[in-house]
Amino acid sequence: MSAGTRPAFYALARGGWRDYVTLLHPPYTLWHLSYVAIGAGLATQFSWTRCGAALLAFALGMGVGAHALDELRGRPLQTRIPERTLWVLAVVSIAAATALGIFACVAWTLWLAPFVVAGAFIVVAYNLELFGGAFHSTLWFALAWGALPALSAYVVEAETVRVEAVAAAVYAALLSYAQRVLSTPVRVARRQEGTVRSDLETVLLALAAASVSLGTALLLLHLR
Repeated sequence: MSAGTRPAFYALARGGWRDYVTLLHPPYTLWHLSYVAIGAGLATQFSWTRCGAALLAFALGMGVGAHALDELRGRPLQTRIPERTLWVLAVVSIAAATALGIFACVAWTLWLAPFVVAGAFIVVAYNLELFGGAFHSTLWFALAWGALPALSAYVVEAETVRVEAVAAAVYAALLSYAQRVLSTPVRVARRQEGTVRSDLETVLLALAAASVSLGTALLLLHLR
């Protein structure tokens, strides 16, 4: 990567608080949180408290924990965050997200339990490339970062799974699949070739904004 090329199109200048903002991968984190909003918003039985808990859990687990683990593997974002701090961020955020999931299982519905277990497992297995990287693939990314948030959010609201939830999960999985296919050459260009694929980066930002808009629209329906 050339000295003047940032490691990601959303990366800020290195150092201080900017590293922590970059670590969150803002457009991607918002994109995947939109799947939570979509899943929750589709439920006719809706609670803002449950929706907020789901958003917080995935913001912690995916937005902070997963990305902290990812940065520990080779510093792809080139942040100056100390290794110990990254470990603390990862462990605390994933533990907090799991604790929220367990609370939701006890307080609201045990149907959520398989999703909590799956989420806690995949966030570690994917980002640390455990089991020889078996779970670090485009398929698992689509399932874990797309289908799982949408289904989990629907279940925490509706306490069951219906056909509309499955359809939302398929939508989220396919869009996440497209995200990874498009973002791979973007990462390679910036981090290995020192070039910028502005065309693909624009598409990624547009897709992120579109999904966030859809999630927001579905939540706004419940303000009536």
